[in-house]
Formats: sequence, C-alpha cells, structure tokens
Amino acid sequence: MSAVAPTVAPRRSAALVYAVAVTAYVTAVFHRSSLGVTGVDAADRFHINAAALATFSVAQLAVYAAMQVPVGVLLDRFGSRRLLLAGGALMAAGQLCFALATDVRLAVAARVLVGLGDAMTFISVLRIVAFWFPGRRNPLLVQLTGTVGQLGAVLGAVPLVALLHHVGWTPAFLTSAALGATVLLLVLVAVRDTPHAAHPAAVAADLATIRRQLVDSWAQPGTRLGLWAHFVTQFSGSVFALLWGYPFLVQGQGFTPTAAASLLTLMTVVTLICGPVIAHLCARHPFHRSVVVFAITAATAAVWAVVLAWPGRAPHWLLVALVVVLAVNGPGSMIGFDYARTFNPMHRIGSATGIVNVGGFVASILLILAVGVVLDLATPAGRGTPPLDAFRWAFAVQYLLWGLGAVQVLRYRNATRRRQAAERTAAPVPAPAGA
Repeated sequence: MSAVAPTVAPRRSAALVYAVAVTAYVTAVFHRSSLGVTGVDAADRFHINAAALATFSVAQLAVYAAMQVPVGVLLDRFGSRRLLLAGGALMAAGQLCFALATDVRLAVAARVLVGLGDAMTFISVLRIVAFWFPGRRNPLLVQLTGTVGQLGAVLGAVPLVALLHHVGWTPAFLTSAALGATVLLLVLVAVRDTPHAAHPAAVAADLATIRRQLVDSWAQPGTRLGLWAHFVTQFSGSVFALLWGYPFLVQGQGFTPTAAASLLTLMTVVTLICGPVIAHLCARHPFHRSVVVFAITAATAAVWAVVLAWPGRAPHWLLVALVVVLAVNGPGSMIGFDYARTFNPMHRIGSATGIVNVGGFVASILLILAVGVVLDLATPAGRGTPPLDAFRWAFAVQYLLWGLGAVQVLRYRNATRRRQAAERTAAPVPAPAGA
C-alpha cells in the first residue's frame, strides 16, 4: 500500500470519513464472528460433525489470509472506497446465502464470500487513516480501529443469539445481510479516499515492482518479527471467539446459550479497554514491544493450563479470568502491524502489512482444524456432543503453536537487532559543526 503524507483535512470531515469506515469494519467483524455463537445451531441445521463444522471457519479464514497481499496491491490501484464497497457487497451476499443454505457446500461458499469481503476491509480502513490524519496519530488510530472493530463481535454474540432463537436461522441471517447492505450505503455516501478534492488515479505498479516490494518486505527481519508476533498472540482468542469458545462453554462447561454469549460479550468489552493501554505501552516503550508479546502469550498459556487441568467443570470465576486474558490477544496482535510500520519505508507498508496479517490467521486456521479433528477423535462413538475431556485434549493443541511462535519471535527479534546494529555501524559519521 503506497502511502503519502496526508494533507491536513478539516477535523469534521476526517472524523466523519473515519467513523463510517470504522463502522464498515465493525460490520465486517460482526459478519466474521457470526458463526462463533451459531456453531451449535449450524451443526444441527446441516447435520455435520465437529470437523465438518470447522471447515466453515477454515474456508472463511483461509480466503482472508490468502487475500491479504493481493488486497494490498488492489488498494494501491483502486483505493479504499471501492474496496470497502466491494467487500461490503461480498459479505452481505455471503450472509444472504448462509441464511438460505440447506446444503453444506452452499454454506461453505457463503463463508468464503464473507472471508473475501472481510479481507478487503481492515487494511482499507488503515489506508484511510494514513491519508486523512497526520502520521503522529497513526499508531493510536490503528490500535483504536482494531479495538473498536471488536464491537462487531458484541453484535454477533447476545443480540444474534437472541434473534436466532426467537425468529429462527433464516430471518436472523437475513437481518445480518440487511445490516451489511445498510452500512454499504453509508460507505457509498460518506467515504472518500483522500481529503483532496480531486485525487488522480493511482498508477498501477507493474508485476516486477510488486514482486520486488514483496521480496524486500519479506527480507526485512522486522516484517517477519511482526508476522510471528501476530501469529503467537492472536490465534487463541480468535479461535475462541470465532468458533470453538461457544461450544466449549455450552457443551463442555454446561453454560446456557445466553450465558455463553454474555461471556463472549465480556471478552469483547475487555478488548475495548485493553487496546488503548497496549497502544500506550508500545508508544512509550518501543524497544520493549516483544516483552509485551511474550507477557501476553505466557499469561494466555498459563490460564489455559489451569482451566484444562481443573478437575471437572471449571468454576465460573476461572472462566471469566480466561476470557479476560483472551481479550488481550486481539490488541496484542496489533503489535505486529507496528513492527511492519517501524521497519519498512512507506512505499512498502502495504505489502508488509499484508504479510504480517497472514500470521495470526494461518495459526487460527491450523487451530480450528486441529480442534475439530481432536474433538471427533476423542468423542465416544454414538455420543451426540463432545465431552469435557475431548475439549481438554483439543485445546491442548495450542501449546504446540505457542512454542513455535515464541521461538520464532525470539529468533527474529535477535535478527532485527543485529540488522539495526549493522546499519548503525555502516551509517556515515556526521560532519563536525562548521565543517
């Protein structure tokens, strides 16, 4: 994503454009997370097991991850407004298909449409931030965008569950599609790519230039540090919210659907509180961002260890503690984007951001699949729902991903520091004053 220094825009105009763009992202998160609280109902509707249910989320997230770099290229050519419109239309169409689907293949295709539209939204909003606001406000607004976007998960929890159980599957998802169409109209009316009255169309880069930018972004160890920071911090909270947390609470821990949805809502509320705190820490202590990454990872792994080792069902206070810690995962993963911004020039921010964003979603895909497979293997034959022990074995798979991610963060943190030291050594010594 090629970025330029934005001109100073009127505060009211910039605030309006940003507010509508963030609303589009909130809606995208709502569409993305709508399967998380309806997984049990989806399994009943389509008569599928846990592994088959996992393919719904895997298809959605795989498309999202695969499209990150191509979307960065499309952004440079077509701008944020067109991609927000295209993404919103795809997600609304996906929810419409999901509302009417009775066949598994059509349902998977619907989630693919949601993932494709979702992939176009977040980094389109980041590009709007780059063009409409001064650079010094960029880190805070990026963190704010990711944090406020989680309000979509609130809409996808208690309200969607209540609507689903009150009016049924098809009306509930038709309402979701209608919400997406309404926000699409807001984007059409209010969002502009830049504060310029007449902004010339971006010149499409040739393939050789795009390839060189991707290679240069990947060669920068700071980009890969961002990728692995995103990988190790995001997947546990993301998978819990997107798919397996709700069945774990309802089927494994004996929660009512409303109580489980309320706990997922609490997770989102804590995310809203933690986002600015982590942004402040990273701004005040930029050389210790990896310490924050390791602290979040260690805390998440430790609380999961207590929950999984607890004899019988875990007490409610412990599950509240779990969702509070998981809530920090999302803001923590935003540190990866801060690494991409820090260690890449402006003309490579798009490709670097796309590379970083792949990390957490690849980890989430691996975990979603692994949990589904282990649940099926650990569930006794003839039993309709997985027992608590099956969930314990399934969520224990996380420790393999945490181990891999922590090793890679440490590896590329050291590589980044070595490269910085080498660049400082090679830098020319400034001439004495008056020379």
